[in-house]
Amino acid sequence: MPNRLAHATSPYLLQHADNPVDWWQWEPAAFEEARRRDVPVFLSVGYSSCHWCHVLASESFEDEATAAYMNEHFVSVKVDREERPDVDSVYMEAVQAATGQGGWPMSVFMTPDGEPFYFGTYFPPAPRHGLPSFRQVLEGVHSAWTSRREEVAEVAEKITRDLAGQQLDLGAADGPPGDAELAQALLGISREYDPESGWLGGGDTKFPPSMVIEFLLRHHARTESDGALEMAGGLGEAMARSSLFDQLGGGFHRYVLRQRPHGPLVPHFEKMLYDNALLCRVYAHLWRATGSELARRVALETADFMVRELRTGEGGFASALDADSDDGSGRHVEGAYYVWTPEQLEQALGREDAEVAARCFGVTQEGTFEEGASVLQLPQQEGVFDAERIASVRERLLGKRAERPAPGRDDKVVAAWNGLAIAALAETGAYFDRPDLVEAAIGAADLLVRLHLDEHARLVRTSKDGRAGAHAGVLEDYADVAEGFLALASATGEGVWLEFAGFLLDHVLAQFTDPGSGALYDTAADAEKLIRRPQDPTDNATPSGWSAAAGALLSYAAHTGAEPHRTAAERALGVVKALGPRAPRFVGWGLAVAEALLDGPREVAVVGPADDPATRTLHRTALLGTAPGAVVAVGTPGSDEFPLLADRPLVGGGPAAYVCRNFTCDAPTTDADRLRTALSG
Repeated sequence: MPNRLAHATSPYLLQHADNPVDWWQWEPAAFEEARRRDVPVFLSVGYSSCHWCHVLASESFEDEATAAYMNEHFVSVKVDREERPDVDSVYMEAVQAATGQGGWPMSVFMTPDGEPFYFGTYFPPAPRHGLPSFRQVLEGVHSAWTSRREEVAEVAEKITRDLAGQQLDLGAADGPPGDAELAQALLGISREYDPESGWLGGGDTKFPPSMVIEFLLRHHARTESDGALEMAGGLGEAMARSSLFDQLGGGFHRYVLRQRPHGPLVPHFEKMLYDNALLCRVYAHLWRATGSELARRVALETADFMVRELRTGEGGFASALDADSDDGSGRHVEGAYYVWTPEQLEQALGREDAEVAARCFGVTQEGTFEEGASVLQLPQQEGVFDAERIASVRERLLGKRAERPAPGRDDKVVAAWNGLAIAALAETGAYFDRPDLVEAAIGAADLLVRLHLDEHARLVRTSKDGRAGAHAGVLEDYADVAEGFLALASATGEGVWLEFAGFLLDHVLAQFTDPGSGALYDTAADAEKLIRRPQDPTDNATPSGWSAAAGALLSYAAHTGAEPHRTAAERALGVVKALGPRAPRFVGWGLAVAEALLDGPREVAVVGPADDPATRTLHRTALLGTAPGAVVAVGTPGSDEFPLLADRPLVGGGPAAYVCRNFTCDAPTTDADRLRTALSG
């Protein structure tokens, strides 16, 4: 008999709809039920592609006896962290403060007023490795609730008071960062960069630093720093050649780690939309800056992966592909879809080509992963192998892999991550003359407007199968969708996307911005009240809502001359001035936005008939300019779709480009080479 989660739009919650646990979604009725029964609330937070979330579910939530105990003594609430990042953020702060670490699944016990008093992550079915069993935790919490209620109440009150009392310390954030702070940030990154391996940091786990690379590219464009460009190129090449990148199907896995000393890096195999959107865009920008053929290939293969494997029937993009899949023998195994043994290569290719493939992709007899299997990587330069032969090998292996059971897909459409995908596909399609990619971006944007955006310019965070979810968008949704719409406006010349971005950013100013300090909150002023209003300016796997909003506000102001939006962007960047020199890896996008602010950003207006080849040449040249954060408008003279086109006539009867910065404009040009020089940083 399905439980209440059967009516959810989240694939993660739907995975638990047949549990014997009497799950509730996060809703007032759940807490009212806990008050009525005088029992604590058990909050379980995870996401669909989380390996240990599935393990906890199979070991405990699917166990009849454990579920019966939970149902008798708790009200159990299941949350998808990707659907409710605000709930996840607030309680993860508590978990990290209490235990010194965090992660998913997250397990929190709280009062019916939402005040937490006991925390953890994964608990095994039997005690091991110093962890109590999940049943022991349940029994201990129940005992404390029934026999030591005053103590529980004191702990919960103190934790809640401490969380609510935390204020963001902006330090010396008395304005946006300048050259000194950005140079210090660059120095900090250079100290962490290993030129031999091409990776940042000395740990065994490596996440893709897409936002740091964007900062490095923009810093090089503005200052001609060779060191910044070398690090950007080195990071890009290291990721593209490693097992982080799917060498057959394109796209990136979540992260790579070294499982044994001096061993190879192997991925955690889930593929997230946000990683691939950010990396697709930054590799396109890396190609734009360097002309690297590797960067071009990776950008296009990542874009094709997103369209091929993540696009939904409604035109949006699904959240993720699982790390695990059936290995062909009925076992659900991490990485089964992606790894190869020499024998499997030979079965797919024949002996000679299998030997070539093994050398090219680093497949060994002993294996680089588990059980003698290897994850494909590209340890040697492509020129070592015959390009046509390797292309044929890739194609045949990809076809053979398609016969394997595919990883599950989380079909939830998240507004923010679709905004990132729209920006990536619009720019990649425009750079490489791939109108199909631009059309895919338009399709996703249409879905967001049609399904996620109401008549008051309020966003819904998620949808699934054409049905909007119940949860309001958070700051990153408004900021990333606005960023996507602004990129789409520049790529297509359709001013309606600029207009939609303006609606969203006006909402950011009204609902997410502290009018006194200019600080930004992750939830709207009229959103559901939690024990603390979440507020985090640091980048994680995606740009923080704070830095993403600063970037979108700045671009919109450059397009329109809207002073309130520019002022808000400058005030928001104060936190980057405080954090950038100390922790540059955690404010990479904010640093990139600061580079755009210091450069202007430049405003480019291309005027001319849409069907004139000269207009198209100038437009593409403008898009390929490396000036940090430059905005581009294109249209016919007198068009009212873009403010930048006002009073911009043709020159000598032909198409022309106008470049302005900081209230000063260059003379218009009809020459693409001159325009390229004007936008070269």
